[in-house]
Amino acid sequence: MSLVLGIDGGSTKTVCVLMDSTGQVLGRGEAGGSNYQSAGKEAAFDSIQLAIATAMESTEFGEVASISLGLAGVARPKDVQVAHSFIEHLGFKDAEIAVCHDALIALVGGLGHDVGIVALAGTGSMVYGRNQQGRTQRVGGWGHVLGDEGSAYYIAVRGMQAAMRGYDGRSQPTILQQSLRHYLRLINLEDLVEIIYQRGWGVREIAAIAPIVDRAAASGDEVALGIIEDAVQELALATQRVIQGLFSTVDVCVVTGGSVWDGESQMRARFAQTVTMLEPMAKVIPPQNEPAYGAALLALDAIGKAQLGRYAHW
Repeated sequence: MSLVLGIDGGSTKTVCVLMDSTGQVLGRGEAGGSNYQSAGKEAAFDSIQLAIATAMESTEFGEVASISLGLAGVARPKDVQVAHSFIEHLGFKDAEIAVCHDALIALVGGLGHDVGIVALAGTGSMVYGRNQQGRTQRVGGWGHVLGDEGSAYYIAVRGMQAAMRGYDGRSQPTILQQSLRHYLRLINLEDLVEIIYQRGWGVREIAAIAPIVDRAAASGDEVALGIIEDAVQELALATQRVIQGLFSTVDVCVVTGGSVWDGESQMRARFAQTVTMLEPMAKVIPPQNEPAYGAALLALDAIGKAQLGRYAHW
């Protein structure tokens, strides 16, 4: 029986799903991040190798006929070439190899097919869609400086700014001041300056503060609620643009993906309500499966064992 591998190569972790030609999952493996631009080629290769080996350790039959690898930020031919070389060096030279953007595998994993919209909100954010004619559109995903509205980074930065404004007396009081002091073990909120600037915190470290804002919003803090609502509006606006660009005359399913949606402030429900008000023909749902599962379905499609585009509606 032919086997396929679906790989979700993220900056934080790499997930591999082993699937047979009937769509049954036979194994799953996890390893560290495999974004070679941030981790380096050697570390990325090691993570992909370990994730594959873990997924396949209990399987002794069949050959891998197809491999689909989803990576963040895949746009340049050089990136695709590097990803291909990783797989070939692992001994899968006869397998069909497909490299695609991580938004596509999140869409397919979330819906079980490749027609619809995925609203991604993790460390960064982006809304991506594909219609039944194969046309695609993306909105956002321009990084933390140029965009990523509604992302964990976006929420975290606004939460810290709000805390400092409250500390100065320039805005209404917020429990974010106390929450940040407790979480970061600060003697004084002014010590946040040293953490952000002198310690050189990057995007991932700052984005990790987003749950503090989310919990404050869930507790009823008006300032934190305003930040969450702003993030919802930004993501809803991006989704509306994709709907109007690809699905203006048909029903469409919007699946959410990323850590931001799993907080305590009911952000997914707020988003669903806003999107439905803007576009009544849209339906927002949580993901059915993880992105690596979507990558495996794309690998099946590559060898003619799945026909994803036929499943156009929810």
